[in-house]
Amino acid sequence: MDYGHGTGHGVGAYLSVHEGPQRIAQPFYPGGQSLEPLRAGMFLSNEPGYYKAGEYGIRIENLVLVTEASIPGAEQPMLSFETLTFAPIERTLIAPSLLTSKELQWLNAYHARVLEVVGPQLVEDERQWLEAKVAPIG
Repeated sequence: MDYGHGTGHGVGAYLSVHEGPQRIAQPFYPGGQSLEPLRAGMFLSNEPGYYKAGEYGIRIENLVLVTEASIPGAEQPMLSFETLTFAPIERTLIAPSLLTSKELQWLNAYHARVLEVVGPQLVEDERQWLEAKVAPIG
């Protein structure tokens, strides 16, 4: 499904909600498409979401770093995103039956990474809570 809002925007020095100059947005999004190309070293939000008018909305947000990507066979320089913030996605809001196997694999891999990054920083009871929140789904 497509959605009528941006997918990401810059973050940085001035604490503006949508700090530029970089952004990922459709041209019809207020303010239009960014004229600033993404470059390695930029920070931005990655926040895909979907809103059904009068019914519900959902958005998942992380901060990412733009990095250079090494892609075999690429005919031009490519970029990638490195996730910087790690928090579990709330399990009670997930309907596994609506996800494809690829989506479930992504979710479980992301949750495994959350545990790997955050888990060692927690005391035992907090780690147990996190382990329950990121246990494999499906």
